[in-house]
Amino acid sequence: MLSGKSTTIDRTLLEKLLRDEEEKFRKTHKQSFKLFEKGKEHLLAGVPMNWMIKWASPYPVYVKEAKGAHFTDVDGNQYVDLCLGDTGAMTGHSPDESTALIIEQIQKGITFMLPTENSIWVAEELTRRFGLKYWQFTLTATDANRFALRLARQITGRPYVLVFNWCYHGTVDESFITLVDGKPQARKGNCGPQVDPVKTTKVVEFNDIEALEKALASRDVACVLAEPVMTNIGIVHPAPGYLDALREITKRTGTLLIYDETHTICTGPGGYTGKHNLAPDMMTIGKPLGSGIPGAVYGCTEEVAQRIREHTNVEDCDTSGIGGTLAGNALSIAAMRATLEKVLTDAAYEKTIPLCDRFVKGVEDTIKEYNLPWIVKQLGCRAEYWFREKPPTNGGEAAAAGDYELDRYMHLAALNRGVLMTPFHNMALMSPSTSEADIDRHTEVFRESVQQLLGVNKG
Repeated sequence: MLSGKSTTIDRTLLEKLLRDEEEKFRKTHKQSFKLFEKGKEHLLAGVPMNWMIKWASPYPVYVKEAKGAHFTDVDGNQYVDLCLGDTGAMTGHSPDESTALIIEQIQKGITFMLPTENSIWVAEELTRRFGLKYWQFTLTATDANRFALRLARQITGRPYVLVFNWCYHGTVDESFITLVDGKPQARKGNCGPQVDPVKTTKVVEFNDIEALEKALASRDVACVLAEPVMTNIGIVHPAPGYLDALREITKRTGTLLIYDETHTICTGPGGYTGKHNLAPDMMTIGKPLGSGIPGAVYGCTEEVAQRIREHTNVEDCDTSGIGGTLAGNALSIAAMRATLEKVLTDAAYEKTIPLCDRFVKGVEDTIKEYNLPWIVKQLGCRAEYWFREKPPTNGGEAAAAGDYELDRYMHLAALNRGVLMTPFHNMALMSPSTSEADIDRHTEVFRESVQQLLGVNKG
């Protein structure tokens, strides 16, 4: 990420504070260190997923157990979890309401390559929430996005997809493209792409109607894949009228519009699509749908479904990788039903969004108290603070605002005081199990971290 290092912070003091926090972490996480070292014997990089080493701590925290909005590590340290599996545990960890039904399904059978009645219930509920008529199941949002792109290319006959600069759509090859000095190129860190994304993808800045119009004018783009609000580079809201323009331009140019609601489901039970009555041609969502059990879906309109049918025959329908042996398995779908019916309900959002309001106020009060040029942005029950005065309007501006060392300090200081934030950016998520006391604890920790950073007396 580009560096937007804050000029209001004493960088020498920041460096010292970060060293102090790292030392504090090592003293209180000795068992995690032992497990991390042992893991190096047979786990690449010592962890089951490579990016687990990118946390602000010198090595990862090893979790012993979790429930609701809290977890305990192997050293006995307890935490308020505001990361929640980066949305995967947005329900809270192992919610009783869904866990009982998940266990019941495990005892009945996990995967069959055959449908169960729960799949019909889930599809009907998704239509009620999001408006799209037809649905298919996958295991991850990455797969849902990948399959949606393949189908979009098939039914339009067009070669390109369009994404927004610094977007996030899982590990979809086409999405690892960025703008450098206005020119598209593969994003830094793009590992072994099968095809240079410049050959498959067009990329423009979010909220730039003129650039969008120009990119779609040639009518060679099959679809636009977008979050209705950018999240993984920080929360970047659409400018007034932008999503209307996006819908109008895509319709006029015969381009399909796909919304990825995997993170923006934090807006409400029907995501940003349901909250704002959007009308995409297709939609994808994963992560929180199964209370932590892997599962995802993609949906489409009647019109798109008919076009897919016209291009599909039974003999060849298993050829293109649209699905997978474990996709649509009985356990995942039972978990989705339990989650949608019992956990991610209207009542849940009526609790979590006010909790997020409380989080935002706590952070803003500290920013105001110490006259910091920082801001906080909110999307439903998700919030994020930025080390800049004005909110970014697109991914390029958001990336330029990154301050790697300051991020690491704020994250590690919080972790050492029992609060886990989402890694790689300063995001917090509220679950139905989160309490006002949990939010107030973050406010205390945030204020203390700022006081240390500014070298002021606590009080």
